Amino acid sequence: MKAALINLAQILLLSPMEQDVESPVTIRQPKLPKQAREDLPKQLIDKDRGKRKIQRYVRKDGKCNVHHGNVRETYRYLTDIFTTLVDLKWRFNLFIFVLVYTVTWLFFGFMWWLIAYIRGDLEHIGDNQWTPCVNNLNGFVSAFLFSIETETTIGYGYRVITDKCPEGIVLLLVQSVLGSIVNAFMVGCMFVKISQPKKRAETLVFSTNAVISMRDGRLCLMFRVGDLRNSHIVEASIRAKLIKSKQTKEGEFIPLNQTDMNVGYDTGDDRLFLVSPLIICHEINQHSPFWEISKAHLAKEELEIVVILEGMVEATGMTCQARSSYVASEIKWGYRFTPVLTLEDGFYEVDYNSFHEVYETNTPVCSARELAEMTARAQLPLTWSVGSKLNQQAAPEAEREQIEKDGHGDVNHVPACELSVLPF
Repeated sequence: MKAALINLAQILLLSPMEQDVESPVTIRQPKLPKQAREDLPKQLIDKDRGKRKIQRYVRKDGKCNVHHGNVRETYRYLTDIFTTLVDLKWRFNLFIFVLVYTVTWLFFGFMWWLIAYIRGDLEHIGDNQWTPCVNNLNGFVSAFLFSIETETTIGYGYRVITDKCPEGIVLLLVQSVLGSIVNAFMVGCMFVKISQPKKRAETLVFSTNAVISMRDGRLCLMFRVGDLRNSHIVEASIRAKLIKSKQTKEGEFIPLNQTDMNVGYDTGDDRLFLVSPLIICHEINQHSPFWEISKAHLAKEELEIVVILEGMVEATGMTCQARSSYVASEIKWGYRFTPVLTLEDGFYEVDYNSFHEVYETNTPVCSARELAEMTARAQLPLTWSVGSKLNQQAAPEAEREQIEKDGHGDVNHVPACELSVLPF
């Protein structure tokens, strides 16, 4: 019975893999009994699980999906304790904030009580002939309160140090200096924590999908960015990187290789005046990693596009960075973004309800390389075509191969480049 269940499970798992890859029809697998699921080979379970799950390098909210493990040099975190405290979560940050002040007050309160105990001030409470180190200090609780008043410079005036206690004067100086350092450190940490520009990045939005369509006669990959606040991002700039595994010519495998995507660096279009939503365009040319990727090829690719928007917050002057990513399934081929900007009476209005909306348009389904080759052939003069044909027929076989290699390749080859015509 157990072997039969395993054979049944293998047939059910392997049968969908024998279908056509481009077929959109999916067969829902029946739910197997628990015993059969436990007896399945581990590699089959992992293979089926990997087909359904998309592993991101950067999540849609901008957080990097990378965890650091086996970090042995943890002392490096203590060398930059300020940044370590700022990076902690709010609950830990508040706990450390309260803990540091409480420990400091308790420590110096104990020191004031110890001085009073050693001097014998606690044994002469109410004796007007005795000059204590601190007036009206009659126990640990009063010493603790005097420590708080000293470090916070409250100064109620009831407990006060006298000039007959040199050790108390030294302790007062130490507590004042140390208290100022603690205040500067902890208040500065809380101020930086509160004014972090991470929350400002949440009002910078990216379109849910990226699109590929024609723009000015060129195949382009585009996505949209916008700012929800009226206060602008100063010196805003945007970058894009393609995250894809790569194998070199020497056989070295580079996981998650990062390749720059030009979004206007040479023309200055990557410097944004982000007042209204903008469409960022990446031209797919010879230098683009999408040069040889067609619509059918894109559906099979395992890649991720990470977009990074940087700038200074106008209100605080701090640098802000917002991130998002697009996997292959989130890149729509043959679509454009719906316009969101309209002219009203004396002003422009942005409709963010249409920010993520796209509409279908006529777009070639072939790669940009095939489209460029077909366009170049269509623009060749007739004299060149006839003359080159006669020369190739009269030339030897070796010379004809050289001409085809140095020229435009195989002249008789026509790429399968068609328009995805919309139904009307």
